[in-house]
Amino acid sequence: MRLLMKNTTIILTLTGCLLLCGCDVLERKHQAGVAVELNGHLLYQSTLDSLTMGMDSTERAATIEQYIRQWAEDMLVSDGARSQRNDDIEKMVEDYRHTLYIQAYAQRLISKRMPKNVADSTIEALYNQLGNRLLLKESIVKGIVVVVPNEAPGLADLRDWLRIANGEKVEKKKADSHNRRSNGKGKRNTQPVVELSEEEMRSEALDNIEKFAYQNASGYELFTEEWKTASELLLLLPFERNELDGRMKKDSQIEISDSINTYLLQVTDKHLQGELMPLDYARPQLEEYILSTRQADFLRSERIRLYEEAVEKGKVKFYE
Repeated sequence: MRLLMKNTTIILTLTGCLLLCGCDVLERKHQAGVAVELNGHLLYQSTLDSLTMGMDSTERAATIEQYIRQWAEDMLVSDGARSQRNDDIEKMVEDYRHTLYIQAYAQRLISKRMPKNVADSTIEALYNQLGNRLLLKESIVKGIVVVVPNEAPGLADLRDWLRIANGEKVEKKKADSHNRRSNGKGKRNTQPVVELSEEEMRSEALDNIEKFAYQNASGYELFTEEWKTASELLLLLPFERNELDGRMKKDSQIEISDSINTYLLQVTDKHLQGELMPLDYARPQLEEYILSTRQADFLRSERIRLYEEAVEKGKVKFYE
């Protein structure tokens, strides 16, 4: 009887210890933010919180329940597949791991040791070498687009400013505000008119266009320093593709109206579909090609260097 009581005491003591240890493990996992555990796989509360951010309590509960179920099913299927060893899958996994290591090593080498800058002379040489293979698949344009309501005042002035901004000559108005300005006593201002240079006239015209657009326009884009494709222009102007290309062949200023707005496109530079790309437009493609070629050559030479170094140090052993 005494022995039985002693054994019972030992069993209860061990059980208590196990329960205390289990509770301690659960507490540590809870503090670590674990929400669910399945076969050693852990799903963290932070994942569930980010998934349900902004949801009300009902939607949150339903989403969490669905997500946990899906996660648990995926883990169970994955574990089941792992328990039945498949040599083909293991080989695929190993090959993939091997490829990832090579790619990561190559990227580190490239980022640390391969020059990233491409000289202008290198780009220009490739541009000249490729010649007529750099043809435009669609027209490209530099210019100005202004969209104004049909009843907006000063459209005639806007057309002139757009032409002047393009460096075109515009006939002066008969009533020149500079030389017909009154001095307030009924006499004309006899001070000499200062002639503006072409660059100053263009700058003044651009200022006038911007002020006009701010006051009257429902749409305005200045892209005299960057190329827009015909596709991008067609998002701004109610033209068909062939109609726009046809107008650009003939006119530097293109205007079209609908029942609400008048659309003005001032073309400051253009290259039509089928023409040779200008160098500044082709530059990103040429630079990407040069860097890609340089990268392939760099990695090839690096592989050769590593192999020859390994042979020299006796790391590669040949057996006859």
